[in-house]
Amino acid sequence: MPPTLQHIDHIHVHVADRNAAEAWYQSVLGFTRVEQLAFWAADGGPLTLADASGTIHLALFERPAQSRHATIALAVDAENFLAWREHLRGVPDLVIELEDHDVSWSLYFHDPDGNPYEITSYDYNLLVPQLRKTNDV
Repeated sequence: MPPTLQHIDHIHVHVADRNAAEAWYQSVLGFTRVEQLAFWAADGGPLTLADASGTIHLALFERPAQSRHATIALAVDAENFLAWREHLRGVPDLVIELEDHDVSWSLYFHDPDGNPYEITSYDYNLLVPQLRKTNDV
């Protein structure tokens, strides 16, 4: 049985022009920049936007049209992050990438049709010692 998921954390949205997309999402859907995550956008990472309630997040990636894929990111706590890592390691032929985002940890993988998924936890400081024990950090 797979571990528990909490909710969709964010969806990756690939756009041709991130500044134009930010303006569109703001004027049409009311999304605004999440300032505490804006540092990710500096080096080509995502520009994170949120709705007024802060419960819906979009991560805008500037990409050419041929490399655009939507990624669904699922949120978990630290305990379930570790459980998902172990669960996914048991899936035959599944390639899993662990990524340190300075404020969160993510596991990346693809379904058999190439659709990308991310399992992410913002329990960053709780995960560091656990990941060090297993030499993943």
